[in-house]
Amino acid sequence: MSAVANPATVDECLRVGAGFSQGDLNWIAEQFSPLDARLAAFQADTTALYISVKDRESPGQKVTLEATVGGREKLVVTSSEEDLHAAIMDVRDDLKRRLNDAKTKHEPRHNRHLRDVPQPLSDEELRSDAELA
Repeated sequence: MSAVANPATVDECLRVGAGFSQGDLNWIAEQFSPLDARLAAFQADTTALYISVKDRESPGQKVTLEATVGGREKLVVTSSEEDLHAAIMDVRDDLKRRLNDAKTKHEPRHNRHLRDVPQPLSDEELRSDAELA
């Protein structure tokens, strides 16, 4: 696996939208820092994270996180948790799960070569090979 020249990080790719201020950005980026390990496999210029909240601090608030990672299709995760902190953790964890799922779908299986190991010849096959020689 080749190393990425300009790996994506939360600090570089995260943008805040409706319902959040630029002052919230640092706090949210701290909460999203566990995603850095997963994002590092992708180029920063093809990765974008956009978080917004509708009806902040009200019972019907909805946090939405849109992610375009590595130029693939957009992933959208939402949370309707009433506590803002819990909602942010919810979308972060959901995105992490979705990134893990996407990675396992796109990566080859590492143990495939183990299944392609030729089986030893049977006694009958050994005798026929000896007769041909």
